[in-house]
Amino acid sequence: MIACLNELELETARAELPAWQYDTWVGGRLLRSFVFKDFSQAFAFMTRVALLAEKQDHHPEWSNVYNKVSIVLTTHDAGGLSARDVLLAHQIDRLLDVD
Repeated sequence: MIACLNELELETARAELPAWQYDTWVGGRLLRSFVFKDFSQAFAFMTRVALLAEKQDHHPEWSNVYNKVSIVLTTHDAGGLSARDVLLAHQIDRLLDVD
């Protein structure tokens, strides 16, 4: 079974991912919204994230409205935030060179 982050791991992750919001809902989750020039750019970003997620078999909760993409990362199998979420958040940030 996948383990949730402990307090030290959580503090480290929050420091390393300042653009992501941490929410304590149901064991913890990371949230981030992105705004793009238009729908095509937003959809292209979602496609790149989908490819990363599929390789890891770890899929985000997300929504898209025109040029906005909102992503929620949590590990349901762990009952909260895990190292898998932190890794995917870093990879998503790197897609935009903001990590």
